[in-house]
Amino acid sequence: MNMRERVNTALKQAMRDKAQMRVSTLRLICAAIKDQEIATRGEGGDGAESGVTDAEVLAILSKMTKQRQESARAYEEGGRLDLAERERQEIEIIEEFLPKQLNEDEVAAAVKKAVEATGADSIRDMGKVMAELKGRYTGQMDFGKVGPMVKDRLCAGQA
Repeated sequence: MNMRERVNTALKQAMRDKAQMRVSTLRLICAAIKDQEIATRGEGGDGAESGVTDAEVLAILSKMTKQRQESARAYEEGGRLDLAERERQEIEIIEEFLPKQLNEDEVAAAVKKAVEATGADSIRDMGKVMAELKGRYTGQMDFGKVGPMVKDRLCAGQA
């Protein structure tokens, strides 16, 4: 069962269970997937036939999670704890569909492995390393935090 089918199955179950919060969040996920499919079709892709890939769905879910984390932080700073809590509940629902996040040691090991696999030896090879990591670990790590780790590793290699 692909990611889109998993989301649709969960949506149907949430509707049967009359879980409003879950239904609304799953509908947002479905809408984001549909938007991506339409964008792919508009770019001359074959979005109509093949739909979005699981990797694209994982990227969408990661983006949605990050957006909600930023919103929750902003709501907390503004004193709107009720809205911050709602964002956190949405994050929990979205994360059910994401693979297990790697801890810091696992991320460091993955970075080391990717640097070795690509033969990267300078900062100019950072793109290759990041592409390798994104290909293997989409949805399992925050690439905004991984980038500086890769950069440090490559810069340390030059010294």
